[in-house]
Amino acid sequence: MDIHSQALILASASPRRKQLLAEAGYKFKVVPSKVDEAFFPAEDVAPVEYAKKLALAKANDVADRFPEYLVIGADTVVDFAGRIVGKPADAKDAEEITRMLFSRPHKVITAVAVVCKNRKVEIVEADTTVVYPKSLTDSQIAGHIAAGLWRDKAGAYAIREKDDPFVDHIDGSLTNVMGLPVELLKRLILSSGESTNVIP
Repeated sequence: MDIHSQALILASASPRRKQLLAEAGYKFKVVPSKVDEAFFPAEDVAPVEYAKKLALAKANDVADRFPEYLVIGADTVVDFAGRIVGKPADAKDAEEITRMLFSRPHKVITAVAVVCKNRKVEIVEADTTVVYPKSLTDSQIAGHIAAGLWRDKAGAYAIREKDDPFVDHIDGSLTNVMGLPVELLKRLILSSGESTNVIP
């Protein structure tokens, strides 16, 4: 099937989302959104609704500038007993988050929005995966913080596809934990009516 390289935009600067989209066979361009997440307070908002609100805001921000394109926006949060855990502010925050999250199972939620202004398409849904962590030693936590692998990561970590040192197992989509649930994305694109141009 012919895939039009100019039909799809990923509204994210995330290297992992770009990699997942490319590995799934999509042709797209990257235009990061200019949405400032600081203007979206997380207090008194359910984690799923918070992620959906941000994903839609990101997609709309880019779609306003490129109304003829189908734009993908995404946002990932960690839900720890109903508390939204986002990206750590600094190393101290990252250590506190790591000790908390890897004490018991938690949920990773990624919301995906697809928007096309010209065709009046606006769809947003979220996927949830339960992560069952391994027990970490103090030295493992210290090494993780020192390596800086927590930077710009919701929940202060990024899951590996195989042999993850922090994760015992998951219940749900791996690509969801990685930041872009490709199964959900394909369903949303099909719902948008863009399948003939975009689906690989």
